[in-house]
Amino acid sequence: MNKDIYRNIAAVTAIFIISLSVMLITNYFQVRGVTPLQTEVVETLKLLNDTNLDNPELQEQIRQLDLLARRAYFIQADHLKLGVYILLGMVAVFVVCLRFYFKGEMHIPDKEIDPIDEWMLKSKSRKYITWSMFGLVGVSLFFVFLSSPFLATEKTESVAEETLIAESTQVEPDSEVIEPAIDIEEPMNEVIIDTTNDVTPVEEAFPATSEEPQPVVPKITHNAFRGNYSNGVSAAKGIPVKWDLSSGTNIAWKKEIPRPGHNSPIINGNHVFFTGADEQARELYCYDLTTGEQRWSLAATNIPGSPSVMPKVTEDTGLASSSVATDGNRVCAIFATGDVVCADMDGKQLWAKNLGVPDNHYGFVSSLLIFGNTLFIQYDNNKDPKLIALDVANGNQRWVKNRPGKICWSSPSIAYVNRKPQLILMGNPAITAYDPNSGEQLWQVDCMGGEVCSCPCSIDGVIFGANEYAKLVAINGADGKVLWESSDYLPEVSSPVATKDHLYVATSYGVLAAYDTKTGALAKEHELNVEFYSSPMIVEGKLYLFSNDGKMHIFSTDNEFNLLSSFETGERTMATPAFTDGKIVVRTEKSIYCVAMN
Repeated sequence: MNKDIYRNIAAVTAIFIISLSVMLITNYFQVRGVTPLQTEVVETLKLLNDTNLDNPELQEQIRQLDLLARRAYFIQADHLKLGVYILLGMVAVFVVCLRFYFKGEMHIPDKEIDPIDEWMLKSKSRKYITWSMFGLVGVSLFFVFLSSPFLATEKTESVAEETLIAESTQVEPDSEVIEPAIDIEEPMNEVIIDTTNDVTPVEEAFPATSEEPQPVVPKITHNAFRGNYSNGVSAAKGIPVKWDLSSGTNIAWKKEIPRPGHNSPIINGNHVFFTGADEQARELYCYDLTTGEQRWSLAATNIPGSPSVMPKVTEDTGLASSSVATDGNRVCAIFATGDVVCADMDGKQLWAKNLGVPDNHYGFVSSLLIFGNTLFIQYDNNKDPKLIALDVANGNQRWVKNRPGKICWSSPSIAYVNRKPQLILMGNPAITAYDPNSGEQLWQVDCMGGEVCSCPCSIDGVIFGANEYAKLVAINGADGKVLWESSDYLPEVSSPVATKDHLYVATSYGVLAAYDTKTGALAKEHELNVEFYSSPMIVEGKLYLFSNDGKMHIFSTDNEFNLLSSFETGERTMATPAFTDGKIVVRTEKSIYCVAMN
């Protein structure tokens, strides 16, 4: 009778072991590449937060949702651990029951026995089944190991969770500490996995013995060309409206750039990133936002496939025109050679690869964009135009989409349509929307032409695109239908930017125009008689725009669209400035400098 009990328990535990092993393997494929705060819902909340800066109730709700998401993360990790412990426990029970079942059965008596017992004792197939089951257990444990982000040490998890709970109980809703995107601008994996996050400098973790105040790390990021999502709008506050390089008024620091480049700077935490390149080297730089000192540089060298002879480029393009992108954990750069490099925030190279030298008669210009865990590269060139999606963690290709059409120099952006993200690309002859997760084409509108360099922008689910020798169009992102068109003023290089009411376009021949976003009617224009390559940025209800000669123009973005300030900086400027709270970082032909009230 005891043998029957052992046999039955072994059979039940075997079924349980197989089922749980399959579940653990399936869990790996469900959670791989997923970070808790890089979901469509959270990305939508980020956008809502950026456009509702004076809504403390919304910010508190977002913060509470953020806290719930983080707690759910820890619960999921605990459940996975529990599953492993149960699996190992069931394996132990199975082995013990088999041992007691076979005890004393070295010799089978010559008598009729239960068919199941006869199979258990004599059949070779039960050995194969048993070892197959143990093999399945091993495979499941291997996949659990691959799901290591969900198996962080208990110490790391408990410290992070306690920090989150403390934040939720100590911050008052009306406190000025609650700046936009404190909990949602920074990626979730920085808080849980990387305890050396750049948002918490070493100086803050281990205070210096001196009594000098430590630099305040801004929470508002500018993670790509034209800001987050590459949309031309920043949530930064306290931005100066006047500065002077010659006298040093409102200039925090100024540094000569190591190597030339026309790319725009980006800001994350206390880090400023940009690139430079010449015939001798191609380099990614990180500067300190507070002091302007160079933290590190990384050269793009020893990359398989990288050309030994530099491609031909024009003077106003160069070898480093593409702006870099960051997710707060990693920063990626691309050069006109097709070399892509990725480093952590301390300058350690994580991966590098060559995509093939792009066949561009001006040189490669398209800037990078990171969304979630994916690095997007618009690789439109004469030979093989395509959209490339790489895993930002390791550089592996997630997907690639061939793009029909001609060469262009535009860069991708993210638009939200019905609370879902769309990856928007301009090209010749079309503006196209893709699903950023799968690369599936959502819609396409043939409306562009010429040498497309301007980038798209969006507001309230409407996508805008324009190019010289083509037209200005407004497209409904829900169905890809054209809402209106215009051909009054069109940009050559500078990209448009939009508010709820107006779309702003800067032309290469010196006109800055405002259009009604609903109807396309020309609202007002300013004849400035200068050339614009830099793209306008909207910050605190003001439009900031550099002309190529280095003159800064600041306009109101209300119905009056008035010129608020205009002044010379003294250095040619074709890059788009980067913004964070209280500061602007400007890259010129010869230098990089930081504007801050002093």
